[in-house]
Amino acid sequence: MHDEQQRPEHGPLSGFTVGVTAARRADELGALLQRRGATVVHAPALRIVPLADDGELLTATKELVDHAPDVVVATTAIGFRGWVEAADGWGMGEELLERLRSVELLARGPKVKGAVRAQGLTEEWSPSSESMAEVLDRLLEEGVDGRRIAVQLHGEPLPGFVESLRAAGAEVVLVPVYRWMPPEDIGPVDRLLDAALTRGLDAITFTSAPAAASLLSRAEERGLRAEFLATLHHDVLPACVGPVTALPLQALGIDTVQPGRFRLGPLVQLLCQELPGRARVLPVAGRQVEIRGHAVLVDGSLRPVPPAGMSLLRALARRPGWVVARAELLRALPGSGRDEHAVETAMARLRTALGAPKLIQTVVKRGYRLALDPAADAKYADA
Repeated sequence: MHDEQQRPEHGPLSGFTVGVTAARRADELGALLQRRGATVVHAPALRIVPLADDGELLTATKELVDHAPDVVVATTAIGFRGWVEAADGWGMGEELLERLRSVELLARGPKVKGAVRAQGLTEEWSPSSESMAEVLDRLLEEGVDGRRIAVQLHGEPLPGFVESLRAAGAEVVLVPVYRWMPPEDIGPVDRLLDAALTRGLDAITFTSAPAAASLLSRAEERGLRAEFLATLHHDVLPACVGPVTALPLQALGIDTVQPGRFRLGPLVQLLCQELPGRARVLPVAGRQVEIRGHAVLVDGSLRPVPPAGMSLLRALARRPGWVVARAELLRALPGSGRDEHAVETAMARLRTALGAPKLIQTVVKRGYRLALDPAADAKYADA
């Protein structure tokens, strides 16, 4: 039982498919997208491995010991312990702890607070929520312009955290306790790439620059880079959590969309505006038809459409009101061969899926056309 007046039957992302490349916080991002109606394809483009005597971590530790930051943010218990243990191995453990005693030390949640106190340190503040967004809010409220802030990373950079601090004028020193590597199972990444190339995705989200670089690298390994870049230019929307994340894509001339606030929630809200805004909306047979990724809104009612049907509908919508020949529609069908009967079969299924057979007219011996409303004919005559 439901009341259509009270509750819409679909979310802003219903009918759209969104790829998620994050390794960390992927469940959170996926849930936010699904709650708004999206179908989610998850393909972690990275895995996280501990650093063993890594020069990058050693350099960052020396820099902090020699030049005290104003604030240190400890993000994970295992990462914080790993950092202190690595410093011990380099004979710098006591110096690091001494330095941490003299700065404003923030711990993200109870587990991290426990790891901090186990080293004989006391945190200045810790949110009970374990939310990095809350840590960020506190720092921004305090004011970070001109302050030096060290952030202990754990694998992927925290979406938008570093970017927001830098945008507010902070100098951010990254302490990378773990390194990003390609995923052990490359299968999901390949499936994501294949889905993008066959228009099975409407958008791909990126929450870190390494994830973007990793996906591009895999496309190149498969000899698909040029094709994938063309897809990002024309068909699949690349959505990045912030400008740092977007750099590998922008370096290749790919325009991305980014929210004003560099966080997961605003990233999802941005997609809720962008994807429906890119959908084709046409007045057909007295109905309003909105063509989405794998579904169509007919007068606001969501109608899922199989892939073959979507291919036909897009081909018809490229020249709304014009007759499109069966041979041309056959070429639009994925893997259909040479039998024009495949067009008739897919068209019958498309009409059934739309629930309004009169939207598409059969023009005997010529093909099919969208039954564009007469008032709209002039507008689309030269489309």
